[in-house]
Amino acid sequence: MVVGGGRRSGKKEGIDVMFDFMSLFPQIPCDQDQSCQREDFCDKHFGVCVPLRQEGSRCRRDPQCSEGLSCMYGQCHPIIPPGQEGARCKLDADCGPALCCARHHGEMICKRRLVMGEDCYVPDGGLAYSINQVCPCEEGLVCRNGERTREKEFDYWTDTESWQCLSPSS
Repeated sequence: MVVGGGRRSGKKEGIDVMFDFMSLFPQIPCDQDQSCQREDFCDKHFGVCVPLRQEGSRCRRDPQCSEGLSCMYGQCHPIIPPGQEGARCKLDADCGPALCCARHHGEMICKRRLVMGEDCYVPDGGLAYSINQVCPCEEGLVCRNGERTREKEFDYWTDTESWQCLSPSS
């Protein structure tokens, strides 16, 4: 049986056993990261300082990860330099050439624009669209399906098959 505070009690060969999981670590109380040592962060759920997480470890925010890592998609990952594919962004201007700023698993990151022949239709709305967005076609290409061209960024059609990035003169 687990009791509050991480204590587990039970019987082992007729002897009462009491074990406090939190006693394994020195407990420095905190209410913010600045209350902790440099190699720790404040676990706000328990209100104690705990060690920074390493690459691949689960996280909820950047300050939980070790130096040189950021929290993306719930794990500590190496930081990608600004403007490169996979880097965080807020606007297209934050990304390098041939990239746009779009959502990927809910994070705004620099993604590559679609190239000649890639599918370019805007999927139906809903959760999938709001979590993962598609960049527009590369400069000089248009999103087309035969004779029809997508002239506005958010025009929707029910026939989404074979919409591709093509040359405007094709």
